[in-house]
Amino acid sequence: MNKKPGSRLMMWVMIIVSVLSLALTVWALYAGSHNYFVLDPKGPIAAGQRDLIVISTILTAIVIVPVTILTFVIVWRYRDKPGRKAKYDPDFNHSTKLETIWWGIPIIVIAVLGIVTVRYTYALEPSVAIQSQKQPITIQVASMDWKWLFMYPEEGIASVNSITIPEDTPVRFELTSDAPMNSFWVPELGGQIYTMSGMAMTLYLQADHQGTFFGSGANFSGEHFAQMRFDVNAVSDEQYQTWVNKVKTESKPMSMETYQSLTVPGTADKQTFSAFPEGLFQQLVTKYLPGGLAGGKDRATHTTPSTQINEKESEEGQSDMGTNEHDGMEMNDQESTDTNTSN
Repeated sequence: MNKKPGSRLMMWVMIIVSVLSLALTVWALYAGSHNYFVLDPKGPIAAGQRDLIVISTILTAIVIVPVTILTFVIVWRYRDKPGRKAKYDPDFNHSTKLETIWWGIPIIVIAVLGIVTVRYTYALEPSVAIQSQKQPITIQVASMDWKWLFMYPEEGIASVNSITIPEDTPVRFELTSDAPMNSFWVPELGGQIYTMSGMAMTLYLQADHQGTFFGSGANFSGEHFAQMRFDVNAVSDEQYQTWVNKVKTESKPMSMETYQSLTVPGTADKQTFSAFPEGLFQQLVTKYLPGGLAGGKDRATHTTPSTQINEKESEEGQSDMGTNEHDGMEMNDQESTDTNTSN
């Protein structure tokens, strides 16, 4: 019985697609790596993550590539064709040699992949400090709708949607959120880490090269989540100090009112501030605790004329209630005194 032309054409299409897929994978990992942020690291953390991706891909390819090739070899070799002379053995059900190969190789690959993954996972723990002769700088990060606020507690300055860091210097990011949960990501420097309300996360990154790197929010967070992007400018130590001094002398300070305006949902341009409210990051982290921003008068909220009137009426009502209670206590005390005197 002759092979149908349509079946033979389909088989060749599948073979060509498989070869092209493998070639595209190799190209993406090597030849085209400079086109992809994740595969073009500019710091030690990103380099370690890139190595883990490449090693994992190679280990899995040890299983995937041979199986893919053998699938088409078997289909081709044992196809129905005129004059076939294949051995007919309907009672065949076991081969120790073959089963050792197709079980042994995957087990070894999975074991090696597990060991490699565990070692890299502990080595790339986000909260572990990067070993360096330089002291790390601290940047406090707060994600909002739909912008990023960066505070430099050691320098006393702040910025929106842009940060500047010195090269070859570890950066300790302290992260939280004053809006829905988001994800902080600078692909060329390291992986993602979540920002969450009422929590403080820690992430160490470092830029080994000068340049401007792409940063973004990597979590769906509403209408303008695609605009939650920021620049990471890695400069020399001298340029970093010059930038800090320029922000201190040429930028306006951030007041609590300014911060409240930033919390209003919407996009924002890049900004710098020569100062910011003391302890703001700690207030954001503890905002939902008793006495925090979420329950205090200075909470960062978007107010309208109607809400302001309601709040004023509420405060006046509480004031009147407190006065009445106080007057009532005085009357009760006076009656008690008169009774004791008459007795």
